[in-house]
Amino acid sequence: MGGVPAMTDGLGDLVRPPERVRRVVSLVPSLTEAIAETAPELLIGATDWCTHPPGIDVTRVRGTKNPDVEKIIALAPDLVVANFEENREADLTLLRSAGIPVWVTVIRTLPEALTGLARMLAACGLDEPSWLVDARTAWADVLEEPPPPARTAAVPIWRRPWMVLGRDTFAGDVLARLGIGNLYAGATERYPKVAAEEVLRRRPDLVVLPDEPYAFGANDGPEAFSGLPVALVSGRHLEWYGPSLTEARRILSASLAGFGPASSPWP
Repeated sequence: MGGVPAMTDGLGDLVRPPERVRRVVSLVPSLTEAIAETAPELLIGATDWCTHPPGIDVTRVRGTKNPDVEKIIALAPDLVVANFEENREADLTLLRSAGIPVWVTVIRTLPEALTGLARMLAACGLDEPSWLVDARTAWADVLEEPPPPARTAAVPIWRRPWMVLGRDTFAGDVLARLGIGNLYAGATERYPKVAAEEVLRRRPDLVVLPDEPYAFGANDGPEAFSGLPVALVSGRHLEWYGPSLTEARRILSASLAGFGPASSPWP
């Protein structure tokens, strides 16, 4: 670890961490896992939703959308790490007003994840860890350009009301690099509300149901798409952009096997 220079974050904002970062609060589960796997001694606070690695012992600061700003300020972190989608600008502004540097990641694609994670860790004063090298290697052949889609999928992420992956989402990009086109990639919204009946009418090759943010399972979700193939997948491996990327391709490929030809098989 060396001194940390001023750097621009994912939003292009200049962030000035102290010369040596010793105390970090993370407001995103993926970023929490990335720091905890790289330099666990730096992490002093995380959200209630930060579940990996299991057993991390840090101060909990509520959720991504309702963080306990006063508690975070009282922890006196050298840096808070956040995400443009997961966290509210109003909360981040309050932290900045208290004199706390805030690093915001912008991650909508797999290449953005690999680059953004490296820069976020550098802002913490950390060199690129081995798991990030392994993640880049695992996806190397599809990073420059996704393969042609072999299948089309609808990807609900919530019900009551039903919501699906739309345009410009990280999970949609991960699926694209596995050869699966998102049926709603052309939607005007990133997470449009779409009735299950509409999905049935459009007849995608399959429906992909992750177990987060809504906990879809064998008895909760597939019954709404009778007549369509339904794949239950790990939300962490589809939607998280940290150390899980080292195994995500293998695990997702296995979960999606048997639902038609795969154009990006795990070697």
